[in-house]
Amino acid sequence: MQSHKTLTAISISILLTWLGLFNWASAEVDCTTVTTLVSSCSSFIEHGFPDPMPGSPCCEGVNSLNVIADTTENKQSVCSCLMGLISTYDANATAIATLPGFCGVALGFVIDPNTDCS
Repeated sequence: MQSHKTLTAISISILLTWLGLFNWASAEVDCTTVTTLVSSCSSFIEHGFPDPMPGSPCCEGVNSLNVIADTTENKQSVCSCLMGLISTYDANATAIATLPGFCGVALGFVIDPNTDCS
């Protein structure tokens, strides 16, 4: 089991590096990256099931959001992108808002249409 977790962590690190997410000197996080990371939760967002579980691809994506929200500017960017997603997928806004809780991740802001990301 430990080797599976290690392999998963290595795979995610390689993917994040490949995506350029560990380029600490880079500008704000773009919404394409946020959307890509959340896309692994699409079944839950669209249909309400299966519930995301820590360690699942969905939760790994949500955890990656937390990793890239490493500065105030990046946190604001991630927040703004997520607010855009809940505006676009209004009927599924609650599902998007519950992702951090299901995954045990604290993003440092509430995913809610009324959240001010500044």
